[in-house]
Amino acid sequence: MTTPPLAPIKAKQLTSPFGTRTDNYYWLNERENPEVISYLNAENAYFDKQMAPAKELEDKLFNEIKGRIKEQDESVPYRDNGYYYYTRYEAGSEYPIYCRKKGDMKAPEEILLNANELGKDKSYFQIGGYEVSDNNLVMAYGADTVSRRLYTLRFKDLKTGKLYPEKIVNTSGNAVWATDNKTLFYAKKDPTTLLPYQVYRHTLGTDPKQDVLVYEEKDNTFNLGVGRTKSKKYIFIGMGSTMSSELRYIDASNPTAAPKVFLARERDHLYDVDHLGDKFYIRSNAGAPNYRLLETPVSNTAKTAWKEIIPHRKDVFLENMELFKNFLVLGERKEGLLGLRVRPWKGEEHYLNFGEPTYSASISVNPEFDTPVLRYSYTSLTTPNSTYDYNMNTRQKTLLKEQAVLGGFNKEDYVTERVYATAKDGTKIPISIVYKKGFKKDGNAPVLQYAYGSYGIISNATFSAARLSLLNRGFAYALCHIRGGQEMGRQWYEDGKLLKKKNTFTDFIDCSEFLIQQKFTSPAKLFAQGGSAGGLLMGAVVNMSPQLYKGVLAGVPFVDVVTTMLDESIPLTTGEYDEWGNPNKKEYYDYMLSYSPYDNVKKQPYPNMLVTTGLHDSQVQYFEPAKWVAKLRTMKTDNNLLLLHTDMAAGHGGASGRFKSIRDVARQQAFMLMLLGIKS
Repeated sequence: MTTPPLAPIKAKQLTSPFGTRTDNYYWLNERENPEVISYLNAENAYFDKQMAPAKELEDKLFNEIKGRIKEQDESVPYRDNGYYYYTRYEAGSEYPIYCRKKGDMKAPEEILLNANELGKDKSYFQIGGYEVSDNNLVMAYGADTVSRRLYTLRFKDLKTGKLYPEKIVNTSGNAVWATDNKTLFYAKKDPTTLLPYQVYRHTLGTDPKQDVLVYEEKDNTFNLGVGRTKSKKYIFIGMGSTMSSELRYIDASNPTAAPKVFLARERDHLYDVDHLGDKFYIRSNAGAPNYRLLETPVSNTAKTAWKEIIPHRKDVFLENMELFKNFLVLGERKEGLLGLRVRPWKGEEHYLNFGEPTYSASISVNPEFDTPVLRYSYTSLTTPNSTYDYNMNTRQKTLLKEQAVLGGFNKEDYVTERVYATAKDGTKIPISIVYKKGFKKDGNAPVLQYAYGSYGIISNATFSAARLSLLNRGFAYALCHIRGGQEMGRQWYEDGKLLKKKNTFTDFIDCSEFLIQQKFTSPAKLFAQGGSAGGLLMGAVVNMSPQLYKGVLAGVPFVDVVTTMLDESIPLTTGEYDEWGNPNKKEYYDYMLSYSPYDNVKKQPYPNMLVTTGLHDSQVQYFEPAKWVAKLRTMKTDNNLLLLHTDMAAGHGGASGRFKSIRDVARQQAFMLMLLGIKS
């Protein structure tokens, strides 16, 4: 198949209060239509044909990346309620085995769940979350076999190994126990919009049809979740939208009580809460864009009772907190890097020192209160993911595990840099870069430039064993911390959303121009990559500055912004109005229309492009990339490759097993290397 498939044009008029648009490929949204499946299969066949010259290289990359993985591996155990919990992988297995040992790591192993057995003969399998009852005897877990993130809850007797008969479908994947070891709370999702909107109470061993509705969220711009405080004393029902949150709580020892409102939702107020002793601790952005920390007595959660512990700081973003009996630990982000601050309830505070120019540190799993030991994770562009225990009294760090990277990896062979590109408006945009020693900045090297830039999500500088295959072939990798993320504080996010969204796209382009000017690369060797909302970024960038890139990799791209945001039946649409704007208002409709990649495809040359999606995607529906590729095929004026690959069995996160997902990465790398003429 040497000529690309052309999707039939079936013009549909899309009318909204502010104008009518013609969509020639709207029909591709009919997931069950054999003509749609036939078109996607034809695109996959064309993809296979065009990638055939690189098939051998793809297989080599797959084996190379797989060869760096320690196949028989296990996580660092953490202690909770008298047991040590961990997951492990067996050689050749796709999925984890969830285990525990009682009291001591020398005790006999109990296998709680073997995901390989549960996922056997299924094209997709994913465990959502799991929670063990306070008496350690029953486990609740969620499983998804379709990749729509609709989980079925099951309950397992850990003494007998038998499953309880009840199955609760269409949940968010986790359940929260009350202290009586028989009452559970869970969130139910709308199967069409995929929004969690109801919380139910279930009694173990009873028919789910009898479950009691505890709370229903009527505002479809909010979604909700259930959790439990670290102290185990309270069950939380949290409601959140982009700009507002609300918490309700129930005493875990009185599960049939009605939930109490912690603080009613207010516009532009986000807060989260934990509990210790006779106080609640609140991280709040009320009048504090970068957040501040407050406390309030358990007996009075009204704002008038809140007392400030950590004030707002303009240059420090308070990202999270962890409570211990004798310590408060804060995750604080300054100049894009996360610092960990240890603050004894009595005594002198200090920060942990990490000693690298660009890195990612985070508070890890710390279920126990009465301990001086903080568990944290650390990684950088050259340091594999590492787990440490840190004694907050003696200030001693103990490395428990650095993720093994097989095949002769030595971190000293690689160099990281933190540089700054200047955006059109003068803003300095940080870029984290890694390359192998010997890399020459003469404009002749290939660079893979990556960014996300939406929802305030922070792109941390983390290690990737798969990325070594590119670095070892002369690539540099550039991670751009563009506006729309929250790397430089809350304002960084505000400046890349709604009517400032285009800053995200121009920041990325300015970073590309900087990398070219500084001779890291040239347009003949620069590749751009982004997925989901980062795929929107790719779509906007190729419309605005296609000449800068040799190739673009767009994963599950959100490219049909106006149509999707006007359709409230599409999963997750309504909750996104605070991110993109509500197109039922003219100002937002016009602005979205001015950058929506699908609406702005024009007659011009485009770079080589690889677009990937999943038929069952729960976040960005497969038809957005399919329509975009169909339109690009008719409009572009070049002979560059345009490939669409649809995983007919997976969703937003791609394939579910650890080796299946490596195949996706090997395919992307082979695409870039093929375009550069690198055959081995």
